[in-house]
Amino acid sequence: MSSEDLEKYEAEMELQLYREYRDVVGLFSYVVETERRFYLTNHVDLQPRSTENGEMYFEVTMEDAWVWDMYRPARFVRNVRVVTFKDVNVEEITKSDLEVPATGKPQ
Repeated sequence: MSSEDLEKYEAEMELQLYREYRDVVGLFSYVVETERRFYLTNHVDLQPRSTENGEMYFEVTMEDAWVWDMYRPARFVRNVRVVTFKDVNVEEITKSDLEVPATGKPQ
């Protein structure tokens, strides 16, 4: 497989992933971003923790999540637990942000 074939394959995989994201994003209430992954979920619990020596870390648990990862064969996950010393971003998805205006023109 040439490097051009590989680039074409990866571009197609990314496009398929984007299309899947577009189809499922309306089913979820939260976007969760960690250092390594991007998730869509309806239930998220973020707990700050500290180690014995005082370092802070985060424990994130999610139920019924969708994972943005083009190399995963199955992107829907029943339970997810992430432990990280890095930042975690949790945003509530505003359903009106997903709706296309009736005129098709931005407001």
